[in-house]
Amino acid sequence: MTYHPKSEFLRVMLARGFVADCTDYQALDEALLKGAMPAYIGFDATATSLHVGSLIQIMMLRWLQKTGGKPIVLMGGGTTKVGDPSFRAEERPLLTDAQIDSNIEGIKRAFSPYVRFGDGASDAVMVNNAQWLDDLNYLSFLRDIGRYFSVNRMLSFESVKSRLDREQSLSFLEFNYMILQAYDFLELHRRYGCMLQMGGSDQWGNIVNGVDLTRRVVEGEVFGLTSPLLTTSDGKKMGKSAGGAIWLNGDMLPPYEFWQFWRNTTDADVERFLKLYTELPLDECARLGALQGSEINAAKIVLANEVTTLLHGADAAMAAEATAKSVFEQGGVGEELTTITVTFDQLSEGISTAALFVQAGLAASGKDAKRLFADGGAKVNDIVETAPRLIGEDELRNGIKLTAGKKRHALVKLG
Repeated sequence: MTYHPKSEFLRVMLARGFVADCTDYQALDEALLKGAMPAYIGFDATATSLHVGSLIQIMMLRWLQKTGGKPIVLMGGGTTKVGDPSFRAEERPLLTDAQIDSNIEGIKRAFSPYVRFGDGASDAVMVNNAQWLDDLNYLSFLRDIGRYFSVNRMLSFESVKSRLDREQSLSFLEFNYMILQAYDFLELHRRYGCMLQMGGSDQWGNIVNGVDLTRRVVEGEVFGLTSPLLTTSDGKKMGKSAGGAIWLNGDMLPPYEFWQFWRNTTDADVERFLKLYTELPLDECARLGALQGSEINAAKIVLANEVTTLLHGADAAMAAEATAKSVFEQGGVGEELTTITVTFDQLSEGISTAALFVQAGLAASGKDAKRLFADGGAKVNDIVETAPRLIGEDELRNGIKLTAGKKRHALVKLG
């Protein structure tokens, strides 16, 4: 990208690697210079927390606010009832209204550390699209909005085309998703003067639809901006680990485990992640990312501390680093390690070490745990064990330490 923006927000987005594509760089840049631009990103309520795969979008909203813009966090209370088909092999399971409402309450907690909510010009607002989608009149919606959409064009979008090319079913319910998302942009423009929709690059087709619809209906200038879909340098999807999703809510993933995820970043990803997920100056990101050999570990600790501080606070980051030092350098167990409790009832016939690894989040399933043992990656009290075995009350009385690979640990206590 050779465009050199004048607006601070677009400068930050391009310099730090947040941008995959934009509907019109120059026009967006000029619009940003005119004042506090309202911009939104939508989040469907499919779980009770977001995971780090969504953190790039949250950081975009944070930078928008820091540079004078107004973030709009759109909760998909309505669109979650339909399900986004983008690049999915099958239809999402349908959730009840109660499940969706519960998920939204959980997701809300992830945003307060990153953006400031309030009534000011650049204060963020959180909106639920169920406000306008739940009570739509179907025939009126088809007449007023549906006429702007070409089925031929909708079928050409890669997110839909890839599904059809594999001859996988795409329900009419899912096919409506892109129309509803486009309508969200129009409603947010009418209600809040929203000028920009942002999202991952898998949302490009949906975002372009929203831009086109809003331009046609209100005859105004609006924009779309996408971020790259991130994978780690070893090809893994961002937000996942061997033990499952890296959740943002502390009640679903302890701060230590969150810290450890970033500490385990591969060498090749350090500079890129520092630019995206911290607010360190770019020259410092480059300096840390260029470290070689064992020195790169210091950069990973900086990354883990900075990202954890943003979400959980400085005290949690310091405690996580202290625990890591205790576990790795001094052979201790650390107070912040994930701890699970086994009851006496569970021990009547003993409990499998494979089940403990799953319960502690060190393995995704029993099959995954058995594979970990077979590969020599499982330790119980720092001793490699190549097959699961039963553990009884006597062994658990003083607690045991589980280790998966070299860097992931948990404690098991008797309760």
